Amino acid sequence: MSKLQFKNKWVLVTGASSGLGEEMARQLAFQHGANLILLARRKDKLEQLKAELEKEAGVSVKTIVADLSQLHDVDHAIDQLLADGQLYAAILNAGITYFGRHSELTWEQFQTMLQTNVVSVVRFTNRLVSHFESTGKEGGVLIVSSMAAIFPVPYQSAYSGTKSFILSFATALMHEIKNKRFSLSVYAPGGIVTEMTAGDNFHDLQGWLMPVKQAAKEGIDAFRNRKLVHVPGLMNRVGGFFMKFLPKSFVMEKMSKVYEKSLVKAEERGNSKT
Repeated sequence: MSKLQFKNKWVLVTGASSGLGEEMARQLAFQHGANLILLARRKDKLEQLKAELEKEAGVSVKTIVADLSQLHDVDHAIDQLLADGQLYAAILNAGITYFGRHSELTWEQFQTMLQTNVVSVVRFTNRLVSHFESTGKEGGVLIVSSMAAIFPVPYQSAYSGTKSFILSFATALMHEIKNKRFSLSVYAPGGIVTEMTAGDNFHDLQGWLMPVKQAAKEGIDAFRNRKLVHVPGLMNRVGGFFMKFLPKSFVMEKMSKVYEKSLVKAEERGNSKT
């Protein structure tokens, strides 16, 4: 199967108003010459990015404002995407996290996370796969999961669960697809320096986070090469390999201590300000 070629093709990026999605959009425009469909909740951010990319990268850009925790927004966005039949590829990047004690995660917060990280991804994937299967057109979908899907993270237990679902879902589904010109890929980065990890709880974990430009480049390269699953960063891949040979309880205990320490320090800083 030949590599995906994004030049002058229409590519969707969800969660494009900040972080990994925004950086992927920039690299797709400047380095690959892709026309972009940018989707996020914040209209002002999308319009700023659209103006920049059209002016400086010389590509065409469309925007869709949608809250992916709302199913009617998801369906309306998909209808717009497929209306003209020009969509070539999609990066399903939008997601939200929660870092803290699971007992303090409200049911409403969990529902929003579940709808955004799982339900919207499955809804998009179902419709897009059906489109490419029925038309036989070339293209691909990249789903952004997380290393937390492979090695679940204490104090991010619900988030880990959502990312585990989409990893299993996508890797299994790919083997049902008949269109040999279409690929479904999963990108599983560790922590990234983005707006999502800018909160005080992540303060003591900043040294573990990957620069967003590197994460975006590796994700796009994996997508172009139609890799089924890709974990970015040599140390992440090496560490992940050796962790497979350790008892899971040992790995979870070590990770728990690291994350709990960061959480406790954040709480102490917060208490000192009150």
